[in-house]
Amino acid sequence: MIKAAIVGGTGYTGGELLRLAAGHPQLSIEAVTSRQAAGTAVADWFPHLRGHSTLDFVESLPDGGRGLDVVFFATPHGTAMHQVRALLDSGVRVIDLSADFRLRDAQCFAQWYGQPHAAPELLAEAVYGLPEVAASDLATARLVACPGCYPTAVQLALLPLAEAGYLAQAPIIADCKSGVSGAGRSGKIPMLLAEAGENVKAYGVDGHRHSVEIEQEVTRHAGQAADITFTPHLMPMARGIHATVYATLKAPVADVQAVYAQRYTETPFVDVLPAGSHPETRSVRGTNVCRLAVHVTRPGRVTVLSVIDNLVKGASGQAIQAMNLMFGLDEAAGLTLPAALP
Repeated sequence: MIKAAIVGGTGYTGGELLRLAAGHPQLSIEAVTSRQAAGTAVADWFPHLRGHSTLDFVESLPDGGRGLDVVFFATPHGTAMHQVRALLDSGVRVIDLSADFRLRDAQCFAQWYGQPHAAPELLAEAVYGLPEVAASDLATARLVACPGCYPTAVQLALLPLAEAGYLAQAPIIADCKSGVSGAGRSGKIPMLLAEAGENVKAYGVDGHRHSVEIEQEVTRHAGQAADITFTPHLMPMARGIHATVYATLKAPVADVQAVYAQRYTETPFVDVLPAGSHPETRSVRGTNVCRLAVHVTRPGRVTVLSVIDNLVKGASGQAIQAMNLMFGLDEAAGLTLPAALP
């Protein structure tokens, strides 16, 4: 049994980690921290976990985390980077769901996140934990940077073309829509039902933190600079991401559908739909699945539709998928439930 703890367990990603852990055959959550909720029962904070968790929130990890196998950080950016070094030195492996270790350049992190990086010496060691790319690296990783939700949906849409050398540098356009849970669980006026309901709104058009993460990783996959225009939108739904990704090919490809089907043949959580399909966010609600559909709109132009649950494949489910690979478990352990409909 893998002994784990969650730091920052009162948000949506913390709640999803607890929900998924409840159905995992080899994962035991030993502690969940929260300064604001310390002493409160987890099941009082998350009523849907009543009967599945008997833990109370604690202010900090007991004994500094010693004796644990892995710690998940479900905290805002700027927290994990101050605490990870001590855990690693104690032999505890870390999976960070925040952005603290996603970017390779400390100056780039400071520019986009408004603070200097507290552990720049760990950036090179951190494994960017997209399991469809990094399975072998995850097997030996001490520190994993769980990818962002938008970057996950966009990368999985572009990965087959990038790896095969078919992707032109530009134009690449990622037009993405997200449910309001992507903004976190704190009280924010734009997230109120009366504000977000019956409304669609773009944001971050002049520059979004996830844009630099997407470009960093697509550039790595393609072996050339990727010039991506990324525009996120807020949708009146609780969870889900729909990414419509427009790509230009260096030259026409005979069978783009086959390129995608072959690339994802052995990946349990990427489902390439039949040609001409239109995936829906509700088809992945509560699951760790990314569903893709490929459309060749004209010779040399491809539109890829990518849907994920932002809290599962875009965060907590992906973190557990990475953990499974880190500890030599079945990659799909605890993650095989179908979507909840309606």
